[in-house]
Amino acid sequence: MMELPVHRTPHFGPFVRDGRVVFRFWAPKQRSVRLQFDGTTLPMQSHGGWHSLETTAGFGCRYCFVLENGQAVPDPASRFQPADVHGPSELVDPAAYRWRNTAWRGRPWHETVLYELHVGTFTPEGTFASAARRLEDLAELGVTAIQLMPVADFPGRRNWGYDGVLPFAPDAAYGRPEDLKGFIDTAHGLGLSVMLDVVYNHYGSEGNYQPLYAPVFTERHETPWGAAVNYDDEGSAEVRAFVIENVLYWLEEFRFDGLRFDAVHEIRDSSEFHLLDEIRTAVSTVAADRPIHLVLENEENSAGWLTRREGEAVGFTAQWNDDMHHVLHVAVTGENSAYYGDYTNRPRLLGRALAEGFAFQGERMPYRGRPRGEASAHLPPDSFIAFLQNHDQVGNRATGDRIHHNHPLAAVRAAAAIYLLAPQIPMLFQGEEWAASTPFTFFCDVDAELAEKVREGRRNEFSRFPEYAKPEARATIPDPGSEQTFQSAKLRWREREDAPHADMLAWYRRILAVRVSKIVPLIPDFVQGGRYKVGEQGVVEVRWEGESGTVLTVALNLSATPRLLDEVVEGRPVWIEGHKVGAALAPWTVVWTLRP
Repeated sequence: MMELPVHRTPHFGPFVRDGRVVFRFWAPKQRSVRLQFDGTTLPMQSHGGWHSLETTAGFGCRYCFVLENGQAVPDPASRFQPADVHGPSELVDPAAYRWRNTAWRGRPWHETVLYELHVGTFTPEGTFASAARRLEDLAELGVTAIQLMPVADFPGRRNWGYDGVLPFAPDAAYGRPEDLKGFIDTAHGLGLSVMLDVVYNHYGSEGNYQPLYAPVFTERHETPWGAAVNYDDEGSAEVRAFVIENVLYWLEEFRFDGLRFDAVHEIRDSSEFHLLDEIRTAVSTVAADRPIHLVLENEENSAGWLTRREGEAVGFTAQWNDDMHHVLHVAVTGENSAYYGDYTNRPRLLGRALAEGFAFQGERMPYRGRPRGEASAHLPPDSFIAFLQNHDQVGNRATGDRIHHNHPLAAVRAAAAIYLLAPQIPMLFQGEEWAASTPFTFFCDVDAELAEKVREGRRNEFSRFPEYAKPEARATIPDPGSEQTFQSAKLRWREREDAPHADMLAWYRRILAVRVSKIVPLIPDFVQGGRYKVGEQGVVEVRWEGESGTVLTVALNLSATPRLLDEVVEGRPVWIEGHKVGAALAPWTVVWTLRP
């Protein structure tokens, strides 16, 4: 039986020693700091930029640190913020939760069918506890792994999670730390892995007090959010240690099965040993009895982070494959604005993204104005995570519309039949499986001044799209700070029982069952990418050859007109979406075959 999680003595945050609590606070910009808790204020001892105090305190007490100017700030390593980011921190007992499924040992990566969800909109209640009650539905669907959007404490009651400022504290809007552990425990009992999206490239604008007392930013690098997090300037050793401890905290104390690292191309680090290398090294020392999956989002498509050796990841497990989304989205919608223009009328990119992972492998992209990507054909297909929808690709649309809201379900199913049966790792976005009627727009809950900046910034961002070129058109874009914008994104679970949602749900269940029985056993046999070709009439064909001689093939016509294959595809049919007669593929037809 697996041992219970090890609660290692933290470098950051309080811990109990011999019945007393040791409070520690890294604040090199402060000569003196006081600890305030339960109506008491005590001076802390200062040494080498650290301030510490050992005293008697009980679990559940609320505390904060008082700076030289009298300002009270929460613990940057707070484990819980019952009164939000501006309030005091709570002293949490890491052993309070009693785990039930202690025999859980994870699942191998190739079995993964990911399901991305946002806790606040996944259920009407928007809590960890209510989300846990829906996990059985996902297990029955055919999902094997949950990916939570970030839960680190953010300002206000609603947020995507990427504006977090206290990375150790699950947001109180979703419940207590014990509730998050209960969610993970329930998932494990159903055979589901759980991954967490973490953000180390920036902090949110509201509620981040760290710059007042520590060098957490550096002007050495610039990011879309301003000065970069300090990973390579003076004082960076403690900033890096803070991140490493946070990574291990989620994996050990909460028993997450993996992490997804947001926008790592914006982690600016010119050190000889990059922060990502340090993270991977640290993770390799924990949880030896279960697999830990580390996933990247990387706009640069750097294949080097995904290196495999003898079939095992020596860097990171996989990367979100935005190229795969873009080629599928353009094929279904015909959109060509902004970055979608780089993929328009280029079926070769569809074949390449499906076969090799990255569609662009060093070529210049017109929209970006510079080259992007590295060669990736040598990597196995499960180095890439494929999707038709996710929080970014839906939520960063002006109105948060999903692809099935404005396009025929036949076309959407054809595109889904590609990514759901490909040997890449598929990822669904919450509600996709029943063609949810609800949008998913960007929302937040910040102070009035910042809310105005966010609203205007978001609307101005869409000025480059023709349909929003005029100010009156942009004024129709939902206000991110509105409660209604948030409420409109909440899934309506009851609609799953009615057409056309029930039909789509049944379709997803059938195709995922085929993936489990026909595709998943083959994936370890594919040690490198496939081969692709584009026929004279634009039909794309891709084939993957396994080491044992197995050949998986897909032929697809993602268009509204019939098209002919150059030659008949041989093999046993695995799935036919649409209609095929001989060498003729009807509109929106996808044919998967397998031989021998």
